[in-house]
Amino acid sequence: MNIVVLVLSLLLLISLYYNYKFAINILKVTEAIETCLDALDEKYYNVSKILEIPVMYDSPQIRSVVQEIKDSRDLILQVANEISSIEEDKDGKEKSS
Repeated sequence: MNIVVLVLSLLLLISLYYNYKFAINILKVTEAIETCLDALDEKYYNVSKILEIPVMYDSPQIRSVVQEIKDSRDLILQVANEISSIEEDKDGKEKSS
């Protein structure tokens, strides 16, 4: 009987150790995602401000670069939305698509 209790206690301690280790990793990943989302939000705002400035030169190359910047801005928003929807799924909330 004592051996069973000892083995179960040992297994419990091992389980607690790995639960703590995984919880710390999850917290670090969550914090990193939040930091990245903040950076993406800032870059999205900066690119949007730049795109509000009218282009004074009507070259096709300039127009092409402006279009690429707009596409990049839209992609920043899409990535941020995808990451935040993954976080919502992990929190147990319904994904709103």
